[in-house]
Amino acid sequence: MIISKEPVPFEDVAVDFTQEEWQQLDPAQKILHRHVMLETYSHLVFVGCSSIKPDVIFKLEHREDPWFIESELARYIYPGR
Repeated sequence: MIISKEPVPFEDVAVDFTQEEWQQLDPAQKILHRHVMLETYSHLVFVGCSSIKPDVIFKLEHREDPWFIESELARYIYPGR
């Protein structure tokens, strides 16, 4: 087994939906997504792989819809572009 010393970026483990996809989820699926994303982020923080809190985590913590419009997601994943 190979163990990587590289930090895991949040966008590599995040599950994001378009607005259309999000609207097709039922309430239980939205709740499950929220719990999984918040737990995943907390694990990354615990092991030191995340130093900034992504906007999607703020949205999930405040029970807002987490979907990004395409340009917002692109700015997050590719901040230099």
